Amino acid sequence: MTTTDSLRSRPGPGPGPGADGCSADGRSTSGGHLPVREHLPAARSAVPVLDVVVPVYNEEKDLRPCVLRLHDHLSRTFPYAYRITVADNASTDATPAVAARLAAELRGVRYVRLEEKGRGRALRTVWSDSDAPVLAYMDVDLSTDLNALLPLVAPLISGHSDLAIGSRLARSARVVRGSKREFISRGYNLILRSSLAAGFSDAQCGFKAIRSEVAERLLPMVEDSGWFFDTELLVLAERAGLRIHEVPVDWIDDPDSTVHIVRTATEDLKGVWRVGRALAVGALPLDRLARPFGDDPRDRALAGVERGLARQLVGFCVVGVLSTLFYLALYSLFRLGIGPQLANGGALLVSAVANTAANRRLTFGVRGRSGAVRHQAQGLVVFAIGLALTSGSLAALGAATGSPSHSTELAVLITANLAATVLRFLLLRAWVFPAHADAHAHTHTCSEPEDLR
Repeated sequence: MTTTDSLRSRPGPGPGPGADGCSADGRSTSGGHLPVREHLPAARSAVPVLDVVVPVYNEEKDLRPCVLRLHDHLSRTFPYAYRITVADNASTDATPAVAARLAAELRGVRYVRLEEKGRGRALRTVWSDSDAPVLAYMDVDLSTDLNALLPLVAPLISGHSDLAIGSRLARSARVVRGSKREFISRGYNLILRSSLAAGFSDAQCGFKAIRSEVAERLLPMVEDSGWFFDTELLVLAERAGLRIHEVPVDWIDDPDSTVHIVRTATEDLKGVWRVGRALAVGALPLDRLARPFGDDPRDRALAGVERGLARQLVGFCVVGVLSTLFYLALYSLFRLGIGPQLANGGALLVSAVANTAANRRLTFGVRGRSGAVRHQAQGLVVFAIGLALTSGSLAALGAATGSPSHSTELAVLITANLAATVLRFLLLRAWVFPAHADAHAHTHTCSEPEDLR
């Protein structure tokens, strides 16, 4: 990697937290928890508050007008010291020469040359090496109106948010583009919402920012070096509980874009599968992105308020509904070949294993394989209690009516399961997962979750 730069200076009281790898009180942020978010003061003249990266590949025609326009906009409107970094992804045309001239001519412009292609690789390299406390990037075509830049980074400077993204799909965004790209963009974000439970609205808009201490922890977890880099970064940040700020943008499609839509979409779908699988098995150490006590109001103990109970009840109910439907389907299937008691026992056993696994991960937030066997064994005890209730109900029904109809059996089983559900939740919370009953609320107060030790 080669670098050419000319830094624009602006007086200020000192570097903000994260600019030198330390929090405001001087503690290192390289290990343990992320520091509490704080408002970033204006930096010393040698250290910019914002580093805007423009990744390019064979952009000899568009690069100069892009950088000139961006430099002029920042000079006129941005109240902090800044830097513009042109990250060249192994261009084979005159892009390196154009970028080098810009770095020589303009204060606050830096040129970085990489010998391998990949937007994600360029951002990872430059962001990891930057000394600015706020890091951003935008596409060289400047399709996004630059008036959104200050609203994008302001929540990061103020300490309100961890990451910020421009959104073309927000309700108040104003976008001009063809129907094909509109369909692909909305379809991709629908896939992210349905498969990875993504809450952000636009993963691929080339207009994003991140605080440096967050990037320091998050970038090593991101595997992709191409176009899926953005999505992976956002999904992991959201799953770790970091705050993502969205800015509606005005955006005009670039008809000369060199992005290969089909190849990019294929790679993105592969990335969705890889990340989804890693999240499902708890393979990512997202606890490294936890913040200390006091940064999240959910970390604060309130008298008379049992933390985590409401969220757990919602998760338990969702899992319970799905498990009940699964159980009834299995019972109906097994009942075709065997008697009601055996069909009930087999259906309950299979659904109980699935129910314990689902509640373990979704309701009580237990990740990883540690303790999974013990949890399943305890879950089987809970299953035995449910079996006793439902089997007893079936036996009582048989004694009372002789040969009940299938619909009557199902009605009795549903009633018995409702009674067992309350007991099942109490046992899971108090006995099977007691150490994790409030784990999601204590994430920021513990150095490491029990199942990841």
